[in-house]
Amino acid sequence: PPRPFIEGRSSGILDCCRVMVRLALLTALVVAGAPRASALTFDAVAAKNRPVSKVITLLKDMSKQLEKEAEEDEEIYDKMACWCETNDKEKTKAIADAQARIEDLTTKIEELTAASARLNTEIKNHEKEVAKNQEALDQATAIREKQLAEFNAEEKDLLESISALKSAVTVLSKHHGGSLLQVPRSHMMSVAATLQYQMRKHASLLQGSLTPSERRVAAAFVQAPEDYFDAAPTFKQSYAPQSGEIFGILKQMKETFEANLAASQKEEMANQKAYEDLKAAKEAEIAAGQEQIEMKTEELASTDEKNAEAKTDLEDTKASLSADEQFLMMLKEKCQMTDKEWEERQKTRQLEMEAVSKALAVLSGDDAHDLFTRTFNPALLQRESVERSQHREEASRVLSAVAQKLHSPRLATLAYQVKLDAFTRVKKAIDDMIAQLTAEKEAEIKHKDFCVDEFNTNQLQ
Repeated sequence: PPRPFIEGRSSGILDCCRVMVRLALLTALVVAGAPRASALTFDAVAAKNRPVSKVITLLKDMSKQLEKEAEEDEEIYDKMACWCETNDKEKTKAIADAQARIEDLTTKIEELTAASARLNTEIKNHEKEVAKNQEALDQATAIREKQLAEFNAEEKDLLESISALKSAVTVLSKHHGGSLLQVPRSHMMSVAATLQYQMRKHASLLQGSLTPSERRVAAAFVQAPEDYFDAAPTFKQSYAPQSGEIFGILKQMKETFEANLAASQKEEMANQKAYEDLKAAKEAEIAAGQEQIEMKTEELASTDEKNAEAKTDLEDTKASLSADEQFLMMLKEKCQMTDKEWEERQKTRQLEMEAVSKALAVLSGDDAHDLFTRTFNPALLQRESVERSQHREEASRVLSAVAQKLHSPRLATLAYQVKLDAFTRVKKAIDDMIAQLTAEKEAEIKHKDFCVDEFNTNQLQ
């Protein structure tokens, strides 16, 4: 912010005015006590340029300058007051907005943090559920593979058994059908071996299919198959019904295996369908879980990003709030100081203007003019020179008294010079003092202009 660069005029102006008034009065006293030698002559032009007239002119210029400076200072103060008021309102509003935003961001961060924790928990739960479903699917797949392997083995075995029994039935059907052709021994042995193998291998399966008597007939056939089918009729061959029993046993076994194969195939189809349904359900659940994981992962990433942005925004807002609070505090301090300095300058300037007005009233009054006229009346210049030293003594005493009262080294020196030197040197000293006061006035005006320029420059920045 622009640093207010308004400085009140120093008390030097007021001192300057007071010195000028004193100088004017002392001039009158000195002139009244000036040497009255007959050699002096009256110079009207010099009278117009005498020190008192210079002082009056200088005071009038100073009065105008004070009025001008008062107007300029008031204009600058009005701008400064406007600047203070505007910035005060803006910063106060900015602070209120920042505080409200900090509350909103704090609430938002808390909500986003809670949402992030919830999403993390949900993602973990979905991952566990997906893993559980995958494990169940893997177990079902392993069971299904085992079932399929067992079915394939069983189906293969049953198909082989059915094929073997079918061959045996075909062999026996030739004799059982009433044909008298002799069955080759090798075929009979093959049928017996097949029957023995199948009954031993599928004993559990045939447990409820064959009666005990059928089992005994089958066992007897396995022990001596040639006794049932010889080329020449024997007593045993006359027991023809037993060959029919063997044929029936083989056919029954074949039908049992075929029925069991059909049941196994049906069960396999049911198991396959159940597995496919389970697999489809588990895969759907896994896909849904994966979709939820992906969706919530994206939501989590977005939530975390928003949370990070909110935290950054919160830090920036807090920093901005701190800067605005510091600026507002400094603004109030500077503006209060400006108001105080303005009031002090107003009082000082008012005293200066009153002092100048009083000085002008004193120097421009009738009594002062009468005094100056009597001082420079040509008729009075005919006095004897013997009175010269007495009047210088009197003027020196007056100047010394005033110098002691005002504690002015310059007036003390002037009093001493009045006592020792001629009046021309006194006039030169007065002129020098006026010139010095004028130079001080110009320096203060220049300093004031510099202050105004600096304020305008800082205000633009």
